[in-house]
Amino acid sequence: MKLIDLHEDLAYSNQQGIDVIDGDHQSSLKLLSNFDSLVFASIFPHVNTRDERSDLLTSLYGSFTPSTTFSFELLIDQIKFYLYLERKGLVKIVRSAKDLNEPRTKLLLSLEGADALRDYIDIYLLRELNVQNLGLTWNYDNKFASSCMSGKDYGLTSEGEELVKLANSLGVIVDLAHAGKRTVLEVASITRKPVIVSHGNMMKLKMHRRNLDDEEIEAVVKTKGVIGITAIVSTLREPTIQGVAENLRYVGESYGWEYVSLGTDFLGIKETPQGFENVMKVKELLKFVDGHEEEVLWKNAMRVIMSNMGYSVP
Repeated sequence: MKLIDLHEDLAYSNQQGIDVIDGDHQSSLKLLSNFDSLVFASIFPHVNTRDERSDLLTSLYGSFTPSTTFSFELLIDQIKFYLYLERKGLVKIVRSAKDLNEPRTKLLLSLEGADALRDYIDIYLLRELNVQNLGLTWNYDNKFASSCMSGKDYGLTSEGEELVKLANSLGVIVDLAHAGKRTVLEVASITRKPVIVSHGNMMKLKMHRRNLDDEEIEAVVKTKGVIGITAIVSTLREPTIQGVAENLRYVGESYGWEYVSLGTDFLGIKETPQGFENVMKVKELLKFVDGHEEEVLWKNAMRVIMSNMGYSVP
């Protein structure tokens, strides 16, 4: 069975002491070996702390959420871990289209939040480091864009516009998970390539700042992008596998099954939905997608990857 997961926190969890190679916690290379898998391997260059911003994030998420500090050094450390996994022969890092056919678990390196970048020109460094997916924001506003947790949703800055344009020209996917509404709409209006929301759910089903309203969904769809439905419990109407499936069906039935995928956020969440405790439960989730398994698990995300790399997709 083929599987693309648009968001897993392998490197960050490794730094937290979780066995992401042979472990059984949410996801690991051992579990992923049961699939022909491609994972958007998150680079999350943050160290947790607790302060007033943590208190604010906790109130917005509805459960304890730490504040963080971030650095370019942590970004490099996590990329080094992914390169170590490749040297061990455990994974193949996606550098070009030919790597998408590798038999090993494939990792597409994905930076969660552009906070660590000094300016938009730094995306050239990311591209040299084989980062193929760029999330504009995490939980904080930055010099490029406002996040969904923003007190003032100002959208894209002028540097943010340049970052999106440069990402398009370099074949780097623009990821709008955690982005504020104005950021989503403004990126969708200027991008020349399909965008993704790597891990998010639907505002119509659960009012939550991390979720997308219908106008945002329509904007992503107009770019021919894809939305990765996630296992973040606080963003689900009910904290079960049925709650995850409900979001899949909402996008598929309302906007088209070609625009929905999976972005579990496994290894980045403390609590999982009942019945969807680890990546092996994807097989159970397929019972709810009415014959659209290939689209949800592989075809849609692959179309976006290939389009951003500059290949036409039928």
